[in-house]
Amino acid sequence: MPNRLFKENSLYLKQHADNPVDWYPWGEEALAAAEASGKPLLVSIGYSACHWCHVMAHESFESDYIAKLMNQHFICVKVDREERPDVDQVYMEAVQMIQQSGGWPLNVFCLPDGRPFFGGTYFPPEERGQGMIPWPQVLMRIADHFKRSRAELEENADAIQKNIMASTLAASTGGAQGAWDNTLLVDAADGICGTHDDQYGGFGGAPKFPPSMTLNFLRSIRHSAALEAKPELGERIDTVCHTTLRAMAHGGLFDQFGGGFARYSVDPHWLIPHFEKMLYDNALLIDAYTRAWLDNQDPLYAAVVEETIGWLEREMLAEDGGFYAALDADSEGEEGRYYVWTPEEIDMVLGPTQEAREIRLAYNITAEGNFEHGSSNPALVDGDFELRERLTVARGKLLAHREANRVRPGKDTKISTAWNCMLIRSMADAGFYFNRPEWLQRARKAADFIWDQLTLEQDGAVRLNAVYYEGAGSQVDGFLHDYALAADASLSVAAKIDVLEAGASATYQARAQAYVDSALLWFEDSHAAGCFFTATDVETPVARRKEWFDNATPSGNAVLLHALSGLYTLTGDGRYEAALCSILPAYTDYAQKVAAGVAHALEAATTHAVGIVVIKVKDGVSLAPLQAALVDAPWRRVFIQSACQMQSAEYQVCVGTQCLPPTDSLSEVVEVL
Repeated sequence: MPNRLFKENSLYLKQHADNPVDWYPWGEEALAAAEASGKPLLVSIGYSACHWCHVMAHESFESDYIAKLMNQHFICVKVDREERPDVDQVYMEAVQMIQQSGGWPLNVFCLPDGRPFFGGTYFPPEERGQGMIPWPQVLMRIADHFKRSRAELEENADAIQKNIMASTLAASTGGAQGAWDNTLLVDAADGICGTHDDQYGGFGGAPKFPPSMTLNFLRSIRHSAALEAKPELGERIDTVCHTTLRAMAHGGLFDQFGGGFARYSVDPHWLIPHFEKMLYDNALLIDAYTRAWLDNQDPLYAAVVEETIGWLEREMLAEDGGFYAALDADSEGEEGRYYVWTPEEIDMVLGPTQEAREIRLAYNITAEGNFEHGSSNPALVDGDFELRERLTVARGKLLAHREANRVRPGKDTKISTAWNCMLIRSMADAGFYFNRPEWLQRARKAADFIWDQLTLEQDGAVRLNAVYYEGAGSQVDGFLHDYALAADASLSVAAKIDVLEAGASATYQARAQAYVDSALLWFEDSHAAGCFFTATDVETPVARRKEWFDNATPSGNAVLLHALSGLYTLTGDGRYEAALCSILPAYTDYAQKVAAGVAHALEAATTHAVGIVVIKVKDGVSLAPLQAALVDAPWRRVFIQSACQMQSAEYQVCVGTQCLPPTDSLSEVVEVL
């Protein structure tokens, strides 16, 4: 008999609806049941594409014996971390305090009021000699301790709650000792470059995550005046960025036959990933490869962008213009099964041809294999781009065979506001710079979807929802990063949309202002720097937190800096500058100690310091020559505004808050850039 989760919209919750565990969704019902029964809460958090979440579900949550223990001693709550990041954040911080590490599945034991006192990640169902306590033993020990020593657990919960609240208060200033100083940016870039893996690309050892935000910060400072005195650092940034981008593009992290990137690599070589594909990773990587392509016009980067967007449009596009959240790591109960090949399978599809031999050699598909059961995850070991192009038809045949004959991974059709907004930003830029107007139009349609379906105008402000389910509509009150990313996405469309429709930029700029004004209204801390993750009128478990550090996605306060900077440049409204200047000092200490952890904020500080460019184009002047000229310049945050009827010359360039004299010379415009 299904449990309460069968009524939920979340795919992850529905995946547990047939468990014998008496799951509750997160909410007042679960908390009330815990208070009424006197049982502790067991909050289990994961997401639909998580491999180890599936493993623990199959081993433990589908077991009648283990479910009986859970139901007898706990009120059990299932949470989709992508739907309720506020719940996930608090309990992840608690587990990291307890265990010094975290991850998913995340399993947290709490007092009936929701305050955590113990937790961990994956637990096996029985003893396996790996030093991990079996889940049934954890359950019995916690249940017994709760009955015998509840006062001790309440002390633990009090201490954890105080530590979480203290960390939020400390992070309000970031440990800053003084005002923000832009010279920190050069030192931060230098320090980040010092941690680069020059052999394989990326930063640190395995597992390796795609460092999109870090690369974008480095590229933003690369051509700044600050580096004119440090040419060696500029060259180092080039080496770091292009080594990493090429390594990821060649590796098994990238789906060589179907396009798009997996979540992360389990090895230092980018060869074997955890195979789930997330919308946010691909959105951020499109951005990174587009900007890098502007540096050197590397055709490999262009191919990566085109094939990644091709995958998104082929597999992840919803009818209304939004994009779905994720593809599962598993198919047919095995991780990666959908993506890996044997030489025999290659020959079966392509025949015993020269084409098949070249594919096997170029993509290292061998009899020994590099993955499980003698299979190989394709990785492009040949550096010859012309060979890659010559094998396009063969890759297409293999992709068609894969799609027609293999069981596809599960798809999470949740439409996330934040993740879609990241894609809108990157797709708008890619459409402009690669001269693919259909991509820019796609970004515009997605932005319209966010405004039409997830945004409610009320009392001079807007309220934004965090997720949308087809058939159920918008759900869950939005969080800071939803508002900030919606503003940034609207600005990204505003920056380039006049290429398609003169004057359309005004609509998207107005939306960006509405999102930022509402973010400051609902989330700003009136007593200290920065904004809270949750709105003032939203119930939050344990503590109301601020998010400063980037994780897989940029932090809300960092994105807000980008939006504030852009709006101040466009409007000159001192409110936006004041808000930006109040937040930046919170990053002073972080920039010196953990720069890679706040890279998106550092990029915002860099683009603001360098000066955002607004190019005003006289009504009737073609934008095509300007668009072509910008492709030949290094990336810089640029807004194009056409249909300026009162302008005396064809172009006027403003950098930051300084406007230069109007000119009819496109070369003068480019020289400013």
